[in-house]
Amino acid sequence: MADLPASSVSPADRDADDVERHPCPRCGVAAGSPCRSRSGAVAGTYHTGRFTKVGRLAKLLRVQTPADRGPGQPWRPGTPPPAPLATDAPTADIRIGYARCSSLTQELQSQLDALAAHGIDRDKIFSEKISTRVRVRPQFEAALALARQIKAHAPHCRVILTVYEMKRLGRDAAELTALADHLVAHGLVLEMLDGPLAGLYDPSGPGRMLFAFFAAMAETEREAIREATLEGLDAAARKGNHGGRPAVITEDMLHTVLRHRAAGESVETSEAT
Repeated sequence: MADLPASSVSPADRDADDVERHPCPRCGVAAGSPCRSRSGAVAGTYHTGRFTKVGRLAKLLRVQTPADRGPGQPWRPGTPPPAPLATDAPTADIRIGYARCSSLTQELQSQLDALAAHGIDRDKIFSEKISTRVRVRPQFEAALALARQIKAHAPHCRVILTVYEMKRLGRDAAELTALADHLVAHGLVLEMLDGPLAGLYDPSGPGRMLFAFFAAMAETEREAIREATLEGLDAAARKGNHGGRPAVITEDMLHTVLRHRAAGESVETSEAT
């Protein structure tokens, strides 16, 4: 049916147009065509399983085929309607890179090179040398801010925060879980180029559990390092090496102060002696 001005389209034609946007599960005709009877003619009414797909028509008993569709005439396929735009599908991938090392002795350039080799523009790569013990990471926050800004202006694009490996993201499970929540809230995707979770990761999907699992593993690794450090200190203490600063007050000094105090003398007198 040729497109007509809205004022010229009858309610019956409008209903038929809406019904014919869907294929028929009963007779098998594709979208854009009227229903077909068993004899191969244009059916006089649309099949129930088809017109009930249109919400406002779902409670009707029947929907008539308009006269211009030729009910009773030999059936011929109509013109398929244009495919609707897939508004939920991303139209492009936009990547924001982030690299971090915790000290001057760690290599940052290799991360930057890997991000650039992955096709990320240099002006979209953020980097910093900062310890994981520091809660506020300015360049990391800047990367997230840019990702949020791009997603807000291009909602149909897939905005991806890309890092070299998972440990560049946070120091413990709490930080990593908070990051996952942030990505979900703003529709962002995470990508890791190396490590056990290499690849694209959408935290709003089932991969969220895997993300939490690796966060727990990272925290377990840090706890193992801490235990090894404490065991080393304990072993050194058993050998008489207690580490730390030299004592400010010696045992002799303490006895002297206590003796003067027992005699009723002031602290100043003790210091003078």
